[in-house]
Amino acid sequence: MNIKLNKSLLIIYLVGIIIFNQLFLIPLYASGATEGNSNVVASVGIAILAATIIGYISNFLKQPLLLAYILAGVLIGPRIGFGLIKNNNDIETISHFGLILLLFLIGLEIDIKKLKEAGKSLIISGLLQFPLTIIIGIGFFLLLGYSFGTGKYDLIYLAACCSLSSTAIVVKLLYSKFELDTLAGRITLGILVFQDIWAIVLLGIQPNLSNPNILQILLSFGKGFILVLISMLVSKYILPRLFKTVSKIPELILISSLGWCFLICGVAAFFNLSIEMGALIAGVAISTFPYNLDVIAKVTNIRDFFITLFFVSLGMQIPNPLDNISVLATATICSLFLIGSRFVSIFPILYPLKNGIRVSLLTPINLAQISEFSLVIATLGFSAGHISQDTLSSIIFIFVITSISSTYMIKYNNQIQIGISIILKKIGIKDIESTDEEEEESVNKDIALLGFHRTASSLLHEILNSENQTDISLKDKIVVVDFNPEVHASLQDLGVKIIYGDISHPDTLHHSGLHNIKIFVSTIPDTLLVGTDNLKIIRHMKEICPHAKIIVTAESSERALKMYAEGAHYVIIPRIISARSIIPVVDMILQNNDKEFINYINSEIEMLKNRSEILR
Repeated sequence: MNIKLNKSLLIIYLVGIIIFNQLFLIPLYASGATEGNSNVVASVGIAILAATIIGYISNFLKQPLLLAYILAGVLIGPRIGFGLIKNNNDIETISHFGLILLLFLIGLEIDIKKLKEAGKSLIISGLLQFPLTIIIGIGFFLLLGYSFGTGKYDLIYLAACCSLSSTAIVVKLLYSKFELDTLAGRITLGILVFQDIWAIVLLGIQPNLSNPNILQILLSFGKGFILVLISMLVSKYILPRLFKTVSKIPELILISSLGWCFLICGVAAFFNLSIEMGALIAGVAISTFPYNLDVIAKVTNIRDFFITLFFVSLGMQIPNPLDNISVLATATICSLFLIGSRFVSIFPILYPLKNGIRVSLLTPINLAQISEFSLVIATLGFSAGHISQDTLSSIIFIFVITSISSTYMIKYNNQIQIGISIILKKIGIKDIESTDEEEEESVNKDIALLGFHRTASSLLHEILNSENQTDISLKDKIVVVDFNPEVHASLQDLGVKIIYGDISHPDTLHHSGLHNIKIFVSTIPDTLLVGTDNLKIIRHMKEICPHAKIIVTAESSERALKMYAEGAHYVIIPRIISARSIIPVVDMILQNNDKEFINYINSEIEMLKNRSEILR
């Protein structure tokens, strides 16, 4: 009832917006009564109202909001739409603040410490993906007829813009699929962070493209280094004291952060560097502050307003594709190239590093779209006269096309990688799994862990450290089936039998030699399983080994009952187990057993310190 009421109120609200727009803002604008500042207010009002309406429709259709904002600009602009805003300059200046805040927030979310701790695969792929894609892109766009010319850098911009992927789209979609914490998810996010760093380099070079003198470019890098050095020194020795002083007043934290952002932007402008680059550096400089999350939360709301105007402004600049079919055709070809270039530039890096076919394919699938950052770079390039209107329009069209396609590619990334994996195996590219002979051989083990996530890691720790060890170690009775290469290596070091395979594939389970297993254990909940669920796993296990006991995981009691009915012998419900573990703690507190409570907590802390799990 409440849901229906909320939807009704939302519809009434949107209808009210449309009526207000038609009866007040548009007539006011058309009548010429809006002059000077009023003209700007009316233009901004129309832009925001249009973005709100189209944004709601886009959200209903489960499409990215950025596309909605661009479409709103198309509809209200003079080139394709209804011409509600005649002059884009009315909102372009204001929308520029959105760019600054967007890059400031990106900088705040870059964790340098995590980059240092990243694995070899992440670092190598992050360093090489961008330059490799640039090189491939230059070759491709030369074939399309683009060339290096004096004063025009369309080829370079197209190659660079097609080398960056969208953090906003990727993170949102992977988060909704619970794939951010997978190996492919972590490598994907790592490459995105490196792309942001490469973008800083681009922003540093960009102002000097009109005069590509090597000394000038080196001077620009020198200025950039000085800017970074100043930012880091101030953020280390001065800003902590300032933020500590104002931390008691939340509003001043926000004001101080924004003040710092625009200060560095001003210094960047003084050095003739990109203001946007200054905003990014300002964010990175304070990304490790304890107030970081609070600043991000507060700035996000301000950013969303201005960045909405930026994308609406972009939409207003799109020419009518019917007037220039070649632009749309070029954008379509470039979009197909972009998707292909991700595989060419990423798979050859990840696969030799023993990440397996699955991870090596999922990562480029996740990154097969153009970045919002690319739009920023292209817009700045157009303003500087580096690229033509057609090139800017092509880049915007590429963003629209790849954003839509990527939505579905990430949604069905597992199915896509399975199809490509079959083709790769047919042409002789082998996975890091066991040999066929080994797979057909019966596994002489008692316990099979299907999938190795955090619960399985904890279970293995308990098994390996069990006080009830017999003459034959429990470790020698375990076999793990998983496709994570990092887990594969760690388990081998422990002497635990590991079969490389995807438990979502029935064939993997059938050909893994698990016919003599006594206990099957699947500790991964359905929300994290990709391409299968625990009910399907139960059915597969009953076919493979009818006599075995089956232990699986469920998120709800209703789901657990279905699993018992399907043939599960024991169902783990984490929330119920968690609730039961809390009861003794509550009892100790209520009974004022302070000594017992403190001893209990200290033992828990000591236990956590001493645990040495593969996945902590």
